[in-house]
Amino acid sequence: MSLMGAAVATYAPASYAAGQSASEQAIGRWATPTKHGIVEIAPCGASICGRLVESDSIRANPAFADGKNKNPALRSRPLKGLTILQGFTRSTDGWEGGSIYNPEDGGTYKATITIADADTLKLKGCIVWPLCKTQTWKRLR
Repeated sequence: MSLMGAAVATYAPASYAAGQSASEQAIGRWATPTKHGIVEIAPCGASICGRLVESDSIRANPAFADGKNKNPALRSRPLKGLTILQGFTRSTDGWEGGSIYNPEDGGTYKATITIADADTLKLKGCIVWPLCKTQTWKRLR
């Protein structure tokens, strides 16, 4: 789930499923483009949270630990079930003002989630603007 780099993406206008708002469309299980990750996004109070439920490392070892965390005290916690998305506020086409934790480098980055369509999220993580990277996540059915 590497989210570092200096890539900036543009988005096509979102098209929403009948009767669903952009915020409702983020709820579900999503495949990430790296390491066969699966993130489950669920309501979290007035916001949403996302937890890591699978990845190549977790499949190989369900107790795989957060060994690259910048905080040494957290390096022994398991990655499976770890909240990696949090703190978002609704926007017109998704969620903004949140953060994403990247277990590949142990960093936490500012993040936005844009709903591209019913089965596609654009998740952008930034160190600082314009040092951002966008990933496309696909809904799992």
